[in-house]
Amino acid sequence: MARRPGAVAEARRRARGFLRDLDPAVDEGVGEAVVLVVSELVTNALRHTGGTCSFELAAAEAHVEVCVRDTSSRLPLIRPPDVSGETGGFGLPLVHRLANAVTVTREGRGGKSVRARMARRPPSDRSPSASLHHGAG
Repeated sequence: MARRPGAVAEARRRARGFLRDLDPAVDEGVGEAVVLVVSELVTNALRHTGGTCSFELAAAEAHVEVCVRDTSSRLPLIRPPDVSGETGGFGLPLVHRLANAVTVTREGRGGKSVRARMARRPPSDRSPSASLHHGAG
């Protein structure tokens, strides 16, 4: 995807289509969280890494995974949010809140992938925190 008007909306539409085709379907709240994670990760990649990225969605019996790849070797940082709205800082903490795990992996040719994994069904005792893992690529 290239940074252009409508790119993030297109990513959300593709995510909704993917979720709609799953059998068995994911919990409605999980589906909304997946779409929001796609939106945040694609936005971050387009805004902070040179303007292009790709993303994939995958589903297994117990989870759905969002993977966004970009060409920047710069790792994402959680920083204090800018409440004035100028520079953001809300997206990555939100992704961590919604996902069970977030993993950042350097890719062989200088880019990286950011993966967020979410349970297909919300557990009754969901922990409010998620972990961030930086892996070698």
